Amino acid sequence: MTAIHNVGHTPSNSISTPFVELRQSLTSRAADIAPFVDQLIRFIRFFMEKGGTAKEAEDAIEIAINEALANAVIHGNHGNQEKQVHVACRCSMDADVLISVRGKGEGLDSRVVPDPTEAQRLLLTHGRGIHLMRALMDEVSFEESGTVFLNAKTN
Repeated sequence: MTAIHNVGHTPSNSISTPFVELRQSLTSRAADIAPFVDQLIRFIRFFMEKGGTAKEAEDAIEIAINEALANAVIHGNHGNQEKQVHVACRCSMDADVLISVRGKGEGLDSRVVPDPTEAQRLLLTHGRGIHLMRALMDEVSFEESGTVFLNAKTN
């Protein structure tokens, strides 16, 4: 179910910036991630184009969203199709993007996730998602509840 949830203003320090927020949920199936991300990127692209944002920023956001959703579906919800992953995407009129991804898992302590750039981990086929999110986004934060926040300041 797709719906524009809120149209209004969000505080940015002492100045208010208009934004639009989209809230969606998806079933915890890995096969549902790509079509979900395609739809979300179309929403984001509309606001990024208005702000004159480069294609590289859009690509970075797309990769980070894919990684966050994969973590929520696979690691948080363990692929349990009875559990949902909830996504909120807030695009400000100045092309900043804030995305939250929340699964039903227990969450994680992102400080203890192994560094995938260590020599003994370079050939592993997994374990790079959080590293990629941090490298591609301006800000990434995790809550104990399992929610990850991705923030791209595209201007």
